[in-house]
Amino acid sequence: MTLEANFDITFTASLALREKQIQQNYRPIIGVHKWFARRPGTVFRNLLLAEFNGHEPIATGYWRTHNFFGVIADPFMGGGTPIYEANRLGFSVVGTDVNPMAYWIVRQALAPIDIEAFMAAAEAVIADVEHEIGALYRTECVSCRGQVDVKYFLWVKEQACPACGAANDLFPGYLLAEATRHPRHVVACGRCGALGEYERQPSLNDPAQCGECGHAVHVEGPARRGRIACRACEAVFNYPPKIGAEPPRHRMWAIEYHCPACKPRRGRFFKRPDSVDLARYDQARTRLNDARHLLIPIGAIPAGDETDRLHRWGYHRYREMFNDRQLLGLGLLLERVRAVDDIDARHALLTVFSDFLRYQNMLCRYDTYALKCQDIFSVHGFPVGLVQCENSLVGIPGIGSGAFRHFVEKYAKAKRYCAAPFETRQYGGRKEVVYVEGERIGADFVSHWPQADARQAKLLAASATHMPLPPASLDGVFTDPPYFDNVQYAELMDFCFVWLRLGIQGEMPAFQRESTRTPAELTGNDTMGRGIDHFTDGLSNVFRHYAAALKPGAPFVFTYHHNAPIAYIPLVVAVLDAGLDCTASLPVPAEMGASLHIAKTGSSVLDSVFVCRARPDIEARPRDDLPNRLRAEVSALAAGGVRVTEGDIRCLLAGHVARLAINCLRATWDGGVSLTERMRRAGKTISELGTGLDVSSFVVNIPQIQPDDDHQALQYEAALR
Repeated sequence: MTLEANFDITFTASLALREKQIQQNYRPIIGVHKWFARRPGTVFRNLLLAEFNGHEPIATGYWRTHNFFGVIADPFMGGGTPIYEANRLGFSVVGTDVNPMAYWIVRQALAPIDIEAFMAAAEAVIADVEHEIGALYRTECVSCRGQVDVKYFLWVKEQACPACGAANDLFPGYLLAEATRHPRHVVACGRCGALGEYERQPSLNDPAQCGECGHAVHVEGPARRGRIACRACEAVFNYPPKIGAEPPRHRMWAIEYHCPACKPRRGRFFKRPDSVDLARYDQARTRLNDARHLLIPIGAIPAGDETDRLHRWGYHRYREMFNDRQLLGLGLLLERVRAVDDIDARHALLTVFSDFLRYQNMLCRYDTYALKCQDIFSVHGFPVGLVQCENSLVGIPGIGSGAFRHFVEKYAKAKRYCAAPFETRQYGGRKEVVYVEGERIGADFVSHWPQADARQAKLLAASATHMPLPPASLDGVFTDPPYFDNVQYAELMDFCFVWLRLGIQGEMPAFQRESTRTPAELTGNDTMGRGIDHFTDGLSNVFRHYAAALKPGAPFVFTYHHNAPIAYIPLVVAVLDAGLDCTASLPVPAEMGASLHIAKTGSSVLDSVFVCRARPDIEARPRDDLPNRLRAEVSALAAGGVRVTEGDIRCLLAGHVARLAINCLRATWDGGVSLTERMRRAGKTISELGTGLDVSSFVVNIPQIQPDDDHQALQYEAALR
């Protein structure tokens, strides 16, 4: 049991923690395409090295080249992290995912490509689209009166007053830019819409005066908690409308642009839209109405745990999540990408197109602090804000982010990393990039069983149980399965899928479907009636299938965390049904505390790594000294720089309790009884083992935040709350 003995919690934590802060710099391969809740590549590299690199300390072996032989499987490949790390170390890989977007992303990451040919094709596409509609993304600089490129158009939702019919802007606040990356605060006037710059943020209690109309200016807006008072008749009404039959209306209220001639001055360039800007948008609407040939999704948005929020706001079709200029630009861009002859370059550009959609829709928001567009998936859902940010389509070279040009560069960076992977080593406050010569990320795709010494990949866009697995064929299973109901992968990835399938046009069977949703998905989902029993049964079937293909003594390794104790019952049932024992539960950093879906929630940023094996003895294993073990792990994490919170302790404790439950039940487990009975036994044992364990008593050796580190202190305090 090499992994259990060799894994270095402190070393792994120190690497994973830094990686999650700026993951695209440490693992640029994630730039191939967005996927949700990616686990750090450093974690899986360390897990694989701990198992297959003998007894060499990970801290020394981590930085050098390896070329292992064998076949590693991932039955829930998702964004592909275990697949990439195993492939990089020389293994052949077997990967499946029920979501065709996951299959496409992993395939594109492993596929060879001529980067120069890709870049040339991208530039040709960009040039054609700019020639066609570039003028729609221009404006007049208010200082030099020259024609310049727009970075972002800002829109606000409008709703008519049910009493008098007057249009009302649903502004939650009038602040456009904070005085951090711009010299002064930029605030819109609530009466005339003029953009003023102020040394301080004006408020209702201490307003400023508009330089154009003299009205009081303040950052507070009229829309609060779903209610607003009509600006014309003062009647109070709710938003969004209860019926929600129509998608929301929007009004353009601000523009950020780039002016090279005026750039020597400090700060950004903002303006209120003029009549020409509004006329250009009307021109886009007219051109869209005339362009009936463009490939634009027409399908309805199905009901779902996440998509129901869209329905409440009146979004019923995917095309309604984009404005007319976006639809015109995206349709033209997709048409031009599909015309690229080189199939590798075309598939790469289709991947870029699919990925950059998350910055090209009317659910994007503008970050008033960072002064940039926030993508639709800044949280793991469909947040419908009141103020929207329309990004430039193809983008300005070297300026801004989220446009097609920027995503082309990101994709090229990812593929260059695949050809020459590197690690980042920290020396005090200095970082050193260490290229691991001889390693690469790339594979030959095969339809047969991969050879152990040929760096091949067999990928399948289907349920994991559909992958044929010869007996004793796997040297290990390393995977990051769904965490019950934490992320609704299919509902979210459909946003990209409905466009990408138009570009692929029947080249692959998995993209002939209208949605990535399927009853076979294991993620818990109330709308589709998939509860904890569905998740347990599905997980059990997959674990049984893959465990039966393991070589004697080979590891079955997976990550997991969840705030609800009931969500650990499926793990216990699945591991025991597969005839495995849990030999270790190891703590690793998994998330970034500052992530929008984590911050201020008290949720854990740690995963438990479950190491399981088929053991010949069937005796129940004795309970270990859990309090001392957990305290030692907290100390090891703290030594690696992790600020451990009570939420983290709670999740680690749940992982250990699940491990102990497996150990206790293994000798008497009967996988032939009903699922209900198996879940009852697992739940009862988890409850008994967890009784009397006080989470707060394990919180030791937590590093103190320095008083001058205000930003981190606030994050830490929020996590503790």
